[in-house]
Amino acid sequence: MKLKNIVIITIVFGTIWSCRKDDDPIGEVVPPRSIIEVAAEDDAEIREFLSTHFFNYEDFQDPPEGFDFKIQFDTISGENEDKTSILDSGSLPGIEFGMETITIPSAAFRITDGEEAEHTLYYLIARQGVSEETPTIGDDVALRYEGLLLNGTIFDNSGSQPLLLNLTAGDGRGLTIGFGNGVEYLKTGIDFIDNGDGTVSYSDYGIGAIFIPSGLAYFNGSPSSLIPTYSPLIFKIDALAYQKDTDFDGDGIPSILEDVDGDGNLNNDNTDGDILANFNDTDDDGDGIPTREEIILDDEGNFVGFKDTDGDGIPDHLDRDS
Repeated sequence: MKLKNIVIITIVFGTIWSCRKDDDPIGEVVPPRSIIEVAAEDDAEIREFLSTHFFNYEDFQDPPEGFDFKIQFDTISGENEDKTSILDSGSLPGIEFGMETITIPSAAFRITDGEEAEHTLYYLIARQGVSEETPTIGDDVALRYEGLLLNGTIFDNSGSQPLLLNLTAGDGRGLTIGFGNGVEYLKTGIDFIDNGDGTVSYSDYGIGAIFIPSGLAYFNGSPSSLIPTYSPLIFKIDALAYQKDTDFDGDGIPSILEDVDGDGNLNNDNTDGDILANFNDTDDDGDGIPTREEIILDDEGNFVGFKDTDGDGIPDHLDRDS
């Protein structure tokens, strides 16, 4: 059964907008900070949290009766002085911990200083799912999540039932680059149970957390008054199921194959220069011919490959004069 038959939700683009700090005088324009400086500060703050906190890894290694399989963080101190930090948790049996570095230009936040900075997201996998593969940045994923600041303040919660999110487009909640890239490390479950009351339950799904610097989140803007500017974020994730090779715009091409420059960001691939990125555009080159008519599909409408009619090395669906 397709995910869209399990969870129905309207998927729209999330919008990042700038917010004035409460203590800034009305009318005073505060210039954005250097993305390079903020990246360094965020990484130091995140690593400080990771080295001074642990999670309930013992519960995941030997689940007690009635365990809810929820990640809980606590400070390494007092009776918890001997706990293994999150930063070192990859050494524990059954636990995965890692990081990914992503380069982001300041232009991504409409800043014109020409800077770019490397940002590191950290991921913790308390329990890996049983699916054979992980979702890609272009896929629809059914998940539950909780978003919190490093000080423990909860700013968002998806609730007990799953939401269907496209890892690039989101669902209108202002999905971040770091969120989508972090979920890619979690395998999902493969089975679900219809509870007969309009809800479904999942088993054997991936459970983890993502630690995201502000440059992979909202930087100098925020979708919520609960998120201060330049805030690193934490998301606890239950990755329940996903739709392999999601075709977000229905143009016949799996969304992940519309990452033309291969940088793991679908939003910056816009061949015809209109307002729509290719993964959300049914005519990628703007020549008036639908993309579906410029690619190779099988009899059932499944993607087979690209055409290059004039042999110039540019696929027809990206070539206005093919």
